[in-house]
Amino acid sequence: MRRSLMLGALFVLAFPGLALAADAPATGGWLAPFTVIAAAIGMAIAAGLCGLGQGRAVAAAVEAMARQPGAAPRIQLAMVIGLALIESLAIYTLVIALILLFGKGINFA
Repeated sequence: MRRSLMLGALFVLAFPGLALAADAPATGGWLAPFTVIAAAIGMAIAAGLCGLGQGRAVAAAVEAMARQPGAAPRIQLAMVIGLALIESLAIYTLVIALILLFGKGINFA
């Protein structure tokens, strides 16, 4: 372990040009199409699965309200809170997709 660490440090000190290499050009290069694809696939999966989760949550809540009409306000409150949490997952995915697109993805200028 110590020997490989010493060899790594020696390599960095011997070839500082490789360690301090310049960044890639700001055009995005080959990374831009993959960020667009990753953002699109991530949003598609998140939207689809959040839609399925919301459908199941509402179906279970409606069924529970039909069985116990007296507990409907409490069930409805729990359902709305659950739906908000499920929807927040899709919003987080949207934020990550936008970061992928505008961070290092496409150069729109």
